[in-house]
Amino acid sequence: MHQLAVAVTEGVPIFELAIPCEVFGYARPGLADWWYDFRLCAAPGTRTAAGFAAQAEHGLDALADADTVVIPACANVLDEQPPDLVEAVRAAHGNGARIVSLCTGAFVLAAAGLLDGRPATTHWMHADQLAARCPEARVDASVLYIDDGDILTSAGTAAGLDLCLHVVRADHGAAVARALAKRLVMPAHRPGGQAQYVDADITVHDADELAPLLDWAREHLAEPLTVAALARRANITTRTLIRRFHAATGTTPMAWLRGIRIDHARELLETTSLPVDQIARRSGLGGPANLRHHFTRAVGVPPTTYRHTFTSTPRTGRQPQRPA
Repeated sequence: MHQLAVAVTEGVPIFELAIPCEVFGYARPGLADWWYDFRLCAAPGTRTAAGFAAQAEHGLDALADADTVVIPACANVLDEQPPDLVEAVRAAHGNGARIVSLCTGAFVLAAAGLLDGRPATTHWMHADQLAARCPEARVDASVLYIDDGDILTSAGTAAGLDLCLHVVRADHGAAVARALAKRLVMPAHRPGGQAQYVDADITVHDADELAPLLDWAREHLAEPLTVAALARRANITTRTLIRRFHAATGTTPMAWLRGIRIDHARELLETTSLPVDQIARRSGLGGPANLRHHFTRAVGVPPTTYRHTFTSTPRTGRQPQRPA
């Protein structure tokens, strides 16, 4: 089994701790052929931010034996991070573990020296502090999460849920991740590059008006959708559509549509034997060349390589990870 360990430290915020527990900590029969060997790791007597006692069966030293280690937000970014936690995370990474930090958990990774020379993110309010604490890291406060292979970091609060679903998508595929998202009653996929925080005056009315349009677009990916066509569907001007879209998502209509199409192509590659040209048409990416261009740029490998890796490599234990 793939061992996934979550570090519970003194004063850890409840929400960030609950996220990996909810996503990875429950058996998911019928959803995937394997799930995670989930472990909570804490020092004796550890209490969370709300004063709950952590009844963990494993100490922090057990992190070193895990295949994936999740570090929720730390209690205070101004404090020095617990030496036993920092050493355990460093040892886990040295043993080949994938390290995932949520929100200000990135400060633990920084203390362990794991962000040097790497891109990373954290809650936008603390991004400058992270950059000052770890000047060798390339801190990006404008994104929801960053997957840098064996080091993954997320922005604050809800973005941690996006990153955990991204991990499920990388391990089990787009269909499983979408099914889990449906159980959690949340969007199936928010790309990591989506804006972390949009400083705009968006009303609930504006956001709600977009929801039917986005649902309709997902069901018509194979059609030649344009900004003008989307605006006509929503019965608004193209300028209004672009403004509302950016206010709600922090990106453009076509960038959002491209991300959804790539995600659909991933699912078709994972779950069908359709030729690449048919997958390109069904996902709305045109021909095979256009699919290869956008897919490789977004995923990191060509579609055929992704399909081969996905269908031939098991990912329990310390097996190689599928392209994320």
